Amino acid sequence: MLCCYAVRRAALLLLCIGAAVSAAADSPYIARVWEYCPAPGQFVNELPEYEEDDSPSMMRVKADECLADDAQVMISLGSWGGYVVFGFDHMVENRSGLMDLQVLGNAFVANSNPNPDKQGQGGSSEPGIVMVSYDSNANGKPDDPWYELAGSEYDNPATRHHYTVTYYRTPADHTATPDNDYKYLTDTTYIRWRDSEGGTGYVSRNSSHTQSYWPLWSDADSLVFSGTRLPDNYTDESGNGSYYVQYAYRYGYADNQPNGTVASKLNIEWAVDSTGQSVELPGIHFVKVYTGVLQYCGWLGETSTEVLGAADLHLTGGDEPDTASAKDALPMEQGKGGLCLLTTLVHDNLIYTSSVAEQVQVLDRTGQPLFSANTNPGTSYLPCSCLPQGMYLLRTANGETRKFIKL
Repeated sequence: MLCCYAVRRAALLLLCIGAAVSAAADSPYIARVWEYCPAPGQFVNELPEYEEDDSPSMMRVKADECLADDAQVMISLGSWGGYVVFGFDHMVENRSGLMDLQVLGNAFVANSNPNPDKQGQGGSSEPGIVMVSYDSNANGKPDDPWYELAGSEYDNPATRHHYTVTYYRTPADHTATPDNDYKYLTDTTYIRWRDSEGGTGYVSRNSSHTQSYWPLWSDADSLVFSGTRLPDNYTDESGNGSYYVQYAYRYGYADNQPNGTVASKLNIEWAVDSTGQSVELPGIHFVKVYTGVLQYCGWLGETSTEVLGAADLHLTGGDEPDTASAKDALPMEQGKGGLCLLTTLVHDNLIYTSSVAEQVQVLDRTGQPLFSANTNPGTSYLPCSCLPQGMYLLRTANGETRKFIKL
């Protein structure tokens, strides 16, 4: 009897230990928000909601409640530079050749577009720079060096590195300056900013958002943000300010590509230091996301990155191969009669290089035209996300035809 009791007791003890280990398993999702510091913007004090006398720490807790444990409640980072810092309860591994991390946003592709050559392309893309940190001092705090994930625009000549913007609180005696041509703009000189290059501008106020755009939990008369500024990504496709399209960059940013795409995922192998040199990290514990563009899109207002959460893709099963950054180079194999077959498969963009500006056509495999695009001298990116999987033809201005496969 004693032996049976002892065996039973040991078995129960093992079950309890197993349950404890299971309960302590790593979570794929954000464990804690460490900082929430938005720049001024039309959704600030709304996402999350500011209440009178909320302190910075209380707003951090509200951001934590929105993002931690896969809550997926959207927060806004405001205009350029506004940021959030969060961490996981474990190290997100850097696995060679795989996507490791995803930051969820609300980017989408619109099916309508006044420009017939671009229908089904672009929509709402508000790209945010993603930075990562490895807890090298093992103190569980985000106080180690930060590294930028170098997305597709990192080496773009129009990208500004080591850039700074200062926003200035609106004076109490400020007089609003509405735009009489566009009544939705109720104050075009609402919050002034100046950058490190001597440029100036304003975060305008619009009729859709009447609350203060300045983070009301801050007593500061100015807010300073530094980082990388991406090129503007919007186009007024209507030509009259009625239809703005924000076109997605190819890969490497938050709130840039729709969440269901490989181009919305991130590879820790893209990490670079402040000089642009690649760094090798075993993994990361902390993430910083900040709004990467400084632009104003008419009635849409300023571009502001939104965040709904983040996930360790190795724990969710979403760690597919990194085919997003592989699109940087599409080597071609010359065939007979000018026909070329791309040796790298195409996902979202076809990269086309030409010495002259020209119009090219994309056709289906039977030769029926699907859309055309104007290219510039050098490298152009032809969006192919709207195409179903299959084989297509690219016809150049001089009649040369090239074959490519869309996955």
